[in-house]
Amino acid sequence: MSGKNAEKLQQWEARKSQYTNTWKTGLMASPCADPLCCCAALWCGCCTSWYMRKKAMHGSLEGYTCCNGAFPCSGKCGESACPEACLCLETCCCFGTSVAVTRWMIQDELHIQNTQCDNCIIGTMIFFQQLACICNIIACLTDNDEIELIAEVIDLIAELLWWTVCACMQTQHHVQLNDRDKNGGGGVQQVPRANEIQGQVPPGYPAPQQQMGANYNPQGYNPQGQPAGYPQVQAPGGYPPQQGYPPASYPPQQGYPPASYPPQQGYPPASYPVQQGMAR
Repeated sequence: MSGKNAEKLQQWEARKSQYTNTWKTGLMASPCADPLCCCAALWCGCCTSWYMRKKAMHGSLEGYTCCNGAFPCSGKCGESACPEACLCLETCCCFGTSVAVTRWMIQDELHIQNTQCDNCIIGTMIFFQQLACICNIIACLTDNDEIELIAEVIDLIAELLWWTVCACMQTQHHVQLNDRDKNGGGGVQQVPRANEIQGQVPPGYPAPQQQMGANYNPQGYNPQGQPAGYPQVQAPGGYPPQQGYPPASYPPQQGYPPASYPPQQGYPPASYPVQQGMAR
């Protein structure tokens, strides 16, 4: 797998599980959140998709590539020379892809994850699209009028779902982008993970030094609250005691060593060593 494909796969996985934020409004509530945009997206979806892509790129198409690099031909269609015209062709010829690419761009920028309800609505739309395609193939192979009628009904349901969901998606994008621009380009704040929360101490751990009282001494032991009977331990700054240690009487100034030590007289004894009997 190439590096570009591996990067896109990682982004796809991140959208499903790693992103922590949610959309400003859900798909079901988006028509009520912005009715004018929903009507424009329903009756003129291609124009709305063009506008949404430019808005997602912060009002400038500089650096635009067709379908945001989703296809091998992306970046090779002269987008740098005339990005507006290339985006127009993208939204007209690949309308569904243009809407999906804009959605992925917003999700990657703001770290937004779809809700379960949104995923269910999008999945239902895709299911009916696939079912309509299968029914049309069967109708062509069998040339059966009843199957062909069923295929037409399912195809109609799929088309209604397609345009309705796409309109709701673009309205959802518009609400989200408006919120982003209103907050200076960062409409959604990142939800911190458990290991990124600052200033909180896990239970059982000592509080930081700045949260201690004024009597906290990091270099010594605070003797307050010691059990009775334990010696009072002083901080290293007060050891050894400056006064009263060593005792004034140590070593004794008088009487030590004894004046008679070593004895000046009678030591060694006159009889030691024996003087008599040794000389000839």
